[in-house]
Order: sequence, then structure tokens, then C-alpha cells
Amino acid sequence: MYTDLKTWGALLLYLCATAAAYAQTEQEPAADPPNILWIYVEDQSPYFGCYGNAVNAGHTPNVDAIAQRGTLFERCYMPAPVCSPCRSALITGAMQTTLGLHNHRSSRHASAQIALPEGVKPIPQLMQEAGYYTFNHGKEDYNFTFRMPDLYSANVRRGSPDASHPWRGRDDGQPFFGQIQLTGGKHWGAIRNGRRNLESPTDRDAVEVPAYFPDLPILQEHFALHHDTARVTDHEVGVILDRLAQDGLLDNTVVFFFTDHGMNNSMRAKQFCYEEGVHVPLVIMWMGHEDRIAAGDRRDELVSGLDISATTFALAGLEAPAYFEGSDLFAQDHSPRSFVISARDRCDYTIDRTRTVRTERYRYIRHYLTDRAMLQPQYRDGADYFEVLREAYEAGDVPDAAARMFAVPRPAEELYDMERDPLQLVNLAGDADYAQALGAHRDILSAWIEATDDQGQYPESEAGLRAVLRQWKDRCVNPEYNAVR
Repeated sequence: MYTDLKTWGALLLYLCATAAAYAQTEQEPAADPPNILWIYVEDQSPYFGCYGNAVNAGHTPNVDAIAQRGTLFERCYMPAPVCSPCRSALITGAMQTTLGLHNHRSSRHASAQIALPEGVKPIPQLMQEAGYYTFNHGKEDYNFTFRMPDLYSANVRRGSPDASHPWRGRDDGQPFFGQIQLTGGKHWGAIRNGRRNLESPTDRDAVEVPAYFPDLPILQEHFALHHDTARVTDHEVGVILDRLAQDGLLDNTVVFFFTDHGMNNSMRAKQFCYEEGVHVPLVIMWMGHEDRIAAGDRRDELVSGLDISATTFALAGLEAPAYFEGSDLFAQDHSPRSFVISARDRCDYTIDRTRTVRTERYRYIRHYLTDRAMLQPQYRDGADYFEVLREAYEAGDVPDAAARMFAVPRPAEELYDMERDPLQLVNLAGDADYAQALGAHRDILSAWIEATDDQGQYPESEAGLRAVLRQWKDRCVNPEYNAVR
């Protein structure tokens, strides 16, 4: 049978975690605890030399150096393919769907606030209570209410006097837990419009348009731009590492480098549950402590973004709360996952519900709202690269994989053999030869939904819908808005 005992063991752990009390006692960090820095990048796929990207080979030396001095994870998948649910999950250590934080940019209006369940505290708050100095340089984007001082000893904004060295405000000998947010893939517009210069722009002729899109010059340009953004990100990472070294902190700082989801200027990445949407780079380095984090190691096991949260706690010498859904990647008894689940729900004004299961060989995608296209109204509308693709679709000149994005109804299920079809071109959900694999993945997802009480199975509150309608007005075309319009 495809679903092995390890899979069901993992589901049992979910059941135990959701049944456990949320009580959390204050803790002290271990003796001489390390500093921990999350370099947290927006909208960036793993287009770095260390990830085997041939176009950027030799052009991302700083991220590549972190990989050489630390451990690179080949297959890390985020809980969501869009920023605020993903960030809400990582900062709490639990799936956004478990805590009701799954709808993008929710809890933004006074009439529709979302509080964390009693006993659940964000990681910076727990770290601060354990004696850490905490800071965040850049966005929060959390789908719950919080008081900034409860989370951060200092919330350093861009342009402030402390922005370049945000750790300097701590007491002597005090460890820090910090986040530095980088613009990542969002640099593409500035690069394209000449507001951001590159020493070595990507050779456009070296970039190929993936086979799920028509080979159009404008799409080639946008994929080249994403390679450019990785080069900009790499430079920014180098500046951060230099500043740590300047302050003598590099040898006792665990550096996590990762992104929140895939690229934003492609129609199968950000906001979608394909590989391109949730597969991200993850590299972890602790120089001088190779006994804890091996230098030059490459691990190809399945990893969830939630493991970043659990690993952070473990490296700080702290006991993870019962509600954490990740595991310590460097524990001596670490057991690799047999699956990773990601979820997409409402994004801005577009109501949706999609779940995906990634196993060793397959990606399974379940669409619950099949009455609407995958490319229903969204933030890309009007963008030149999107309108060219729409015109090609209307002319019948796109591959089947792209046509599926526009189709109504959309398929209820998708199944891809990632070993034979890494671009996810051929949907095997209707292939009798794969019926057993399809059934096994259905079972994994159904058991997970029940075990975690996936909050996406329940309608968003009327207060939440009204808040979205108030902000986006006529863009809210989904039928769910009719009740509150």
C-alpha cells in the first residue's frame, strides 16, 4: 500500500499536537545561546547557483557561500504560496489553517480582528520572554492582532538610524533573534524600469520559458528579470554578512536564508499550489559549529517551512510549545517527513480554497471551488505579461497546462509524477494506472484536514467578508460576497 506507517505516524503526531494544551511556561535560553537571524526574502524562487540554476551560476556568490558553510535543503515547501498566511504560520510555528489565519491580509480592519487562540504566542514573544533581544527589519504581514512591543524589543524600519545593524540595541552578552526582510522578487519592476542598476544583468538569450507557457519574448523577459532579482538579493545578503562580521557576530549567529514563496511575475508560482508556488530555497549556516550544522551538506528530504520555526527554538536551547507543527531539522533523532501540505485560500478579494500534498514522488492538488478559474480576478490583471498570455489563450495558442489555468470549471483534482514530469504538465488524476496513488493522497489530505480541523473548510466570517468588500469594492465578484453586499 502506498501510504506507509511513517505517513500515518505523522498524522498521529498532528492529532496529538492539536489535542495538547496550549500552555507554555517561560524558559531560559541555554548557556551561551547563539544569535539567530532569519534573512526572509519576498517572492523569490530558488534561482541561485547553489540550487543548480545554470543561468545564475557564479552570479550569487553570497548565498552560495552560505550553502558552502552550512546546510542546504533541496526541497523546502512553504505552508502557503502567498505572503501573509505563510508568514503567520512561520511566526507561530503552526499551520495558518490550524489557527484560522489562512485568508490573505485578514485581521486588517477593526471590525474583523483575529486573535490567536489562548496560549498561542508568536515566536518573537516567546524568544523575548526567554531573554532574547528581538527585532524585525521590514514587514510583519501577520493575520492576527498583536502589540509590537510584545513581539519585538525593537522594530527597526528602513531608513532609521539602527537599520544597518539592528542587533546593536541589545544589552551586552544578550543573544538576539532577528528578522531582516528583503524585497527579493519584487525588485523586478524597479530593474525593468531602470530604477535599479545591475553590475551583471542576466543574459536574456540564456533564459528559457518553461514548457507550461507559450514561448513569447515578454515571458522570457520576465523570467530573466526574476534571475536578475536573485542577483540583487544575493548582493543584499552579502551586505548583511559583512555587517555581522564587522561586529564580530558571524561565528555565533545561526543564519537562516529562505523565502516566503515562489516568484510573483509568473502565473503558476505565487498564489498557486504548484511546485513553483511553494518550493523555496532554505540554507542554514552556523560557522564554527559544524558539529551542529554541517558545512557543505545538501539534504534532499521533504521539509516544511514550519520546520524553520521548530529548528529555531531547538538551536536556542528552548523547548517548543505543544502547538508547533514542525520538527528540529538537526535533532539526533530527526525523522524525515513523508509529506508536506500547503494551502491557498482567499487572496486579497479572490475567494478560493486549494490544498496540496507533496510526497516523495507525487504532487496532489485538490480544488474545492471548481466553479471558478484558477486565474480568476487577481493582482496580475492588466499586467502586460498576463494580458499577452490571456490573448494567446483566447487564440488557442497556449500549452494544455496553461489552458487549464483559464478553464471553467477547473479540475477538482490534479496529480503529477514529479520524477517523470517535474514541470507538472500531465495531470494523472484521471489515469487508471495511478488510481492507487491518487487514492492514497486523497486519504492523506482527508486525514490531515480532520486531524488539524482545517479552518478553511468553514466560510469566512461575515465581518471578514465585509471588510474585504469595503476595501476592494467592485473587484469582489465571487458569489460569497452577495450575502454581505
